[in-house]
Amino acid sequence: MAKLGRKWAAQGVVLQCAPCPDGLPPGAFARVGYTASRKVGGAVRRNRARRRLRAAAEAVLRDQARSDRDFVLIARVGTATRPYAALLEDLTTALTKVGGRAELVL
Repeated sequence: MAKLGRKWAAQGVVLQCAPCPDGLPPGAFARVGYTASRKVGGAVRRNRARRRLRAAAEAVLRDQARSDRDFVLIARVGTATRPYAALLEDLTTALTKVGGRAELVL
């Protein structure tokens, strides 16, 4: 992922984005992975950070992400305690910066 795609680091999350490999069924939603290293904290804090990333991805990526991309969300030290609204803003900004945002059709 890191060699093929792009990444953007925000205060609450690092987002990596790369093109999906061939062979995915048409209309399939983008694949998303989550990770939190031990730098984030102990097991409880890492799990909380991953849960918050999943919730933020559900809220932001479902409507705004390109379906032909794979995404990896990496928790940072402040992910578990960052206000949820700020985390959503971080993810939206990162999505725009890495080019994973879907074009809106009116």
